[in-house]
Amino acid sequence: MEISKRETDLIKLKIKIMANKRVFVAFAIEDETTKILFTGQAKNAKVPYEFVDMSLKEPFDEKWKTNCRSRIKGCDGVIPLISKNTKNAEGELWEIKCAKEEGIPLMGIYIKGATSSDKPTSMLGITCKEWTWENVKEFIESL
Repeated sequence: MEISKRETDLIKLKIKIMANKRVFVAFAIEDETTKILFTGQAKNAKVPYEFVDMSLKEPFDEKWKTNCRSRIKGCDGVIPLISKNTKNAEGELWEIKCAKEEGIPLMGIYIKGATSSDKPTSMLGITCKEWTWENVKEFIESL
């Protein structure tokens, strides 16, 4: 099957549209291993975006919040990883609140068997989908 010049140009345009997209990933620290797998997708050379996170390597304080807010503001979108741990994840809940305050688009991704009953109240009205490449790609392309 041969690809026409028009189809090739459309593919290049899509890649350019997604190029340099920065997506902040919010997650509960208990879900760090899953976050590593999730963000590993962006290490593929064919993936034209990068994931950003602010793992709590320092105390959850005003300095962390200021640095985190700056990173969130520098992103095109935020993907909170929603698990059974999310409702008690103070840092992740703050990141979600911050993204909403800054008007950054959000889409939750269910991980580790989580369902809508695991969705925190701060995510009400925000779309959450199961973790598939197509769902992630669709969100990033919408940014």
